[in-house]
Amino acid sequence: MTAKKTVTVVQKAGVGGQKPGMHETLIGLGLGRIRQKSTLEDTPSVRGMITRVRHLVNVEEQKG
Repeated sequence: MTAKKTVTVVQKAGVGGQKPGMHETLIGLGLGRIRQKSTLEDTPSVRGMITRVRHLVNVEEQKG
């Protein structure tokens, strides 16, 4: 049985003044407030969302 890789995403900035869709992307990642954390499975769709809001979050990779 292989262990699934996970990533922990921490929101470091707010969405005020950002382009439309940034808030919805953060909600999709399980975030919504500054310093809120969310641990997610490392999938291509999650990586795409992280790339879209990379200036608003910090990412910590973990082997699960």
